[in-house]
Amino acid sequence: MPKEAKPRAAKATKAKKDPNAPKRPLSAYMHFSQAKRAEVKEENPDVTFGEIGKLLGAKWKEADADERAPFEEKAKEDKARYEKEKADYTPPEGEDAPAPKKAAPKKKAKKVESEDEASDEPAAKADDDDEDSE
Repeated sequence: MPKEAKPRAAKATKAKKDPNAPKRPLSAYMHFSQAKRAEVKEENPDVTFGEIGKLLGAKWKEADADERAPFEEKAKEDKARYEKEKADYTPPEGEDAPAPKKAAPKKKAKKVESEDEASDEPAAKADDDDEDSE
């Protein structure tokens, strides 16, 4: 017997991003990878894009605090720039305005039964079912 065809729900449309909104800040690692990508590519001309990322990640892990410091400073400056632009930014209003982000739904706390509250009814019921099937 074939399954009944269910009507498909319409896809939710994704809110459009405002092109004038401030760009998010880059992390220290991203500043590092932008600066070192050409160097890594030059040293390893035959590697793929993904492998370059792995090599950059390994170099970042090996870097000591002195090597990381300039990139961490750039990241702090970039974050300050973003915070200032975000404070000065007023989103557009109207039909074309992007929808505000919804808060994540709250998770329900699981009810934990203590040993005193736990009952043996399901186990007893399962035993009764076994007797009926004989």
